[in-house]
Amino acid sequence: MLATFIRVIILYTLVLIIMRIMGKREIGQLQPFELAISIMIADLASVPMADIGIPISSGIIPILGLLVMHLLISFINLKSTKAREIICGKPSILIYRGKIDEKQLKKERFTVNELEERLRGNNVASVGDVEYAILETSGQITVIQKPNKRATIPADFNIMPEYEGIPYDLIVDGKVMYKNLNSIGKNYEWLKKQVEKFKIKPEEALLVTIDGKNQIFCQAKEGRK
Repeated sequence: MLATFIRVIILYTLVLIIMRIMGKREIGQLQPFELAISIMIADLASVPMADIGIPISSGIIPILGLLVMHLLISFINLKSTKAREIICGKPSILIYRGKIDEKQLKKERFTVNELEERLRGNNVASVGDVEYAILETSGQITVIQKPNKRATIPADFNIMPEYEGIPYDLIVDGKVMYKNLNSIGKNYEWLKKQVEKFKIKPEEALLVTIDGKNQIFCQAKEGRK
C-alpha cells in the first residue's frame, strides 16, 4: 500500500510538472497534437499507478519522451507556417458575409443545429446577425457580427475613457500579497491604515483589492463586521 501511495505521488507530481511545461491552454483550446499527447500522458501514468508489478520507470520514461515530442512539435510550429498547417490544420469559415457555407459545414461534419448552438454560446441568438463565423483549429468558433448588430463601444462616439489599469489583490484570506504591494509602490504600514478604515485588521480581511483609480475594495471574513 505504501509503495502504491508513493508511486502515485511521484507520477502525479511528474504529470503536473509536465503539464505546466506544456503551457497554460484550456482543454477546449488545445491543438489536436496537444490533446493527443495529454491523453497519452494520462494513460501512461495510470498503468504503473495501478500495478506495482510494473516498474515506475515504465511510466516515467515514455512520459518524458512525449514531453520531448511536444516541445519538438511546438518548436516546428513556431518556425514553419507550412508545418503548422499540416499539424494543426487551418481555420474554416462556416459563415461568410452572412451566408452559411454548406460545403464547409459538410467538410467539418457540422450540422446547422450545432452551428446555431455554438453561436448561442457566443451570445449570438440569430444566424442573421453574423457576418463571419470561423471554426478555429482548436475547435472554438470565432464570431464576427454584422456592423449594425455589434455592441457599441466608446470609440463609436469618439469618447476616450479614462485609463483604468488592472486591479491588484492586496490581501487574500488574511494573507498580505507583498509582491503586489511592491508593484504599486506601497508598504505594509500603508495597507494596514487602509484596512483599518473598514474597522478590521489585515489578518481579518477575506479580500482587499485596489484598482487603477486607487479605489479599495475590502471584505471581512465571516464573523467580522
